[in-house]
Amino acid sequence: MTIIQSKNNYLEIAGKKFNSRLFLGTGKFASIDLMKNAINASGTEMVTVALRRVDLDNPGDNLLGAVMERKEDIQLLPNTSGARDADEAVRLSMLARKMGCGNWIKLEVTPDPRYLLPDPIETLKAAEKLVKEGFIVLPYINADPILAKRLEEAGCSTIMPLGSPIGTNKGIKTLDNIKIIIEMSNIPVVVDAGLGLPSHASTALEIGADAVLVNTAIAASNDPVRMAGAFKKSVEAGREAFLAGGSKISETAEASSPLTGFLR
Repeated sequence: MTIIQSKNNYLEIAGKKFNSRLFLGTGKFASIDLMKNAINASGTEMVTVALRRVDLDNPGDNLLGAVMERKEDIQLLPNTSGARDADEAVRLSMLARKMGCGNWIKLEVTPDPRYLLPDPIETLKAAEKLVKEGFIVLPYINADPILAKRLEEAGCSTIMPLGSPIGTNKGIKTLDNIKIIIEMSNIPVVVDAGLGLPSHASTALEIGADAVLVNTAIAASNDPVRMAGAFKKSVEAGREAFLAGGSKISETAEASSPLTGFLR
């Protein structure tokens, strides 16, 4: 069972500890070398790769190979992006494991091609099957607190609610529901999708999310390597702010310096 170490500097998922709370997607980079440089700049220890972009019959596939060469310090997280139902997601996961990608899987079931919103029913069905097959399952979901709890009960190792639809860069539009998920969850919560700026990632960590996953905002920026470094700093700052604890919100002004005892 996964344990959240909320007051420690590391994140623990399925018994594995991570110092970085920034997970990185590998889509949309202009080249493999640019992707590798961004990975280095981000400090990430978890990289997700879309199985549909990988030639599973070719262990030397450039994309997969670029990540696998860092397997000592980076956890490969294959994802089932493009799967339209539970059966397809399970089949992709099984193929990935057979080809040596391991037991970690980011579960995505997105039958709607326009908004790429995850199917809650098929996601839960797939998660239940994959957990029984021994996979470490990290499901991508709408910010639905009840579904998040059901997935936790099914044995998933994290919950990955979206901030806003994939690739939109709109930031966290589901803030209130994510706060509820964090409050109710006994496993790590990773905000995934829609984070467009480092400030969005910082906000996620400030409210208590355990990590964020970022792809488009880094890969599609004018300078992916510099942007990766910016997200690294923002995640660290957000985590420090969470641990420090924010001051209370007031409806009225409150002087930051005492107004008594002066100018007598």
